[in-house]
Amino acid sequence: MKIVILSRNPNLYSTRRLVEAGKKRNHEMIIVDHTKCDIIIEKKKPAIRYKEELLTGIDAVIPRIGASVTFFGTAVVRQFEMMKVFTAVESQALMRSRDKLRSLQVLSRAGLGLPKTVFTNYSKNVDDVIDSVGGAPVVIKLLEGTQGLGVVLAETRTAATSVLEAFNGLQARVIAQEFIKEAKGADIRVFVVDGVVIGAMKRQGKEGEFRSNLHRGGSAEIIELSVDEENAALKAARVMGLGVAGVDLLQSERGPLILEVNSSPGLEGIESATGRDIAGKIIHYIERHAE
Repeated sequence: MKIVILSRNPNLYSTRRLVEAGKKRNHEMIIVDHTKCDIIIEKKKPAIRYKEELLTGIDAVIPRIGASVTFFGTAVVRQFEMMKVFTAVESQALMRSRDKLRSLQVLSRAGLGLPKTVFTNYSKNVDDVIDSVGGAPVVIKLLEGTQGLGVVLAETRTAATSVLEAFNGLQARVIAQEFIKEAKGADIRVFVVDGVVIGAMKRQGKEGEFRSNLHRGGSAEIIELSVDEENAALKAARVMGLGVAGVDLLQSERGPLILEVNSSPGLEGIESATGRDIAGKIIHYIERHAE
């Protein structure tokens, strides 16, 4: 098959591993920088031009779209869909996953456990917001944040009030979220491909850091999921419409709580922690579904 990886950086670990896994199974792997594509819209003749040539004969696409270019990247994925090309992550699911507020609403409607969350339209009554999530400490997140950026733990009511008022003054869209103390600065990343859990790791924040992202110096180790945790991760990926997903959840006294469902989860941490060929599993998924 001829498989395109939409990636802005061919040197990224995830991109390199997908190329390696595809070539190992005798597929032609092409890296395309989606930000440099031209989308050609014409009646019944959708096309994509890249480096002055039309992309033709493509069997499947693996989107690795960064959060900062979601709008255009999703448009490129949508164009491939119009060209009847199978995509490992559908455009609608990609857009849904990047909208944190919409994601939480979808997950809530599905009956999944979530940390209590409040979103307001720059409300001046921040005391009510803080009380609604159980008081301080409060986790405050930018809706556009990624990899732990734009996430603040306000440990006191005074700090929470100051942070919320500052973000409101900047007209930055944020959510306030319940702090799950018993998680102890750790979360679980579950990698789901085609409705199957293929790897899970527990990520622990470094000393003095409540964010567990590996990009922020956290550590990771393989973990065996409970039945409830596995079911929650599978359901979260399914209701978000994602064939490939990284589901982040917290262990709490009331069961697993979904934090986020990532449509372009990195491979380095999960492959290092589990020792499993996750990239190969994604290629197998494409082989099963691409015509």
